[in-house]
Amino acid sequence: MADATESLGQMLPYLRRYARALTGSQGSGDQYAVATLEAILGDTSVFDTSLDPKVALFRVFHSIWSSTGTPVELEDTDSGIEARAQRHLARLTPNTREALLLHTIEELSMEQIAAVMKVTADEAASLVSIAYDEMGQALSGKVMIIEDEAIIAVDLEAIVAEMGHQITGVARTADAARDLAARDMPNLILSDIHLADDSSGIDAVNDILAEHGDVPVIFITAYPERLLTGEGPEPAFLISKPYAPEQVRSAVSQAMFFASTETLKA
Repeated sequence: MADATESLGQMLPYLRRYARALTGSQGSGDQYAVATLEAILGDTSVFDTSLDPKVALFRVFHSIWSSTGTPVELEDTDSGIEARAQRHLARLTPNTREALLLHTIEELSMEQIAAVMKVTADEAASLVSIAYDEMGQALSGKVMIIEDEAIIAVDLEAIVAEMGHQITGVARTADAARDLAARDMPNLILSDIHLADDSSGIDAVNDILAEHGDVPVIFITAYPERLLTGEGPEPAFLISKPYAPEQVRSAVSQAMFFASTETLKA
């Protein structure tokens, strides 16, 4: 189990990323991640060492997640955009979001998804297809892009526009992002971390949310490990560079349901 323990440590940040995207909350996601680790420590046989370590870990998580009924019930304290997100989620076909996130954000193959979810590869592919269809029915909105690399910015614009969303503009620096938000506040922010003038996308996002209110945020970075440390608040939606178009489409659709509103420390 020593080798497995080392693998768990390496895979934990990615499990936490998946859990947050699935629940829409760092707190809730981390609770599920902790429950997964406790289950493995309590009974090491649940961690199938014949599988890829990431697949084995996510398989334990999925068993726990499924056993709780993948809850989307609202509490009395829920309000605003998170409550609206939960109402949307309650109407989705069971297991489709899980399959989509595993395929796009976590980059698992259909065979690996099948192992995680204990279905066939064909069933996994069908769940992903259904998820794309259902997520594509989400309401369109206005998206602001904070990205200093011109080629990437153009690519992101094309992907988001093809989904039916309006682009409010592209900002290459933190100051430009603040000005753009002041002129036309978006429904979603897609942001890089390190910008052209060495300013911070995190700082820009924090200032925009503080000034204009909460909206969903997706961070795209070549250094995701810097935000997956477990030390302090982390984004619910995080894409690694280089990315695949389907990762962006999936994250944008997911983020329209959930708000990544917890501010980050730069």
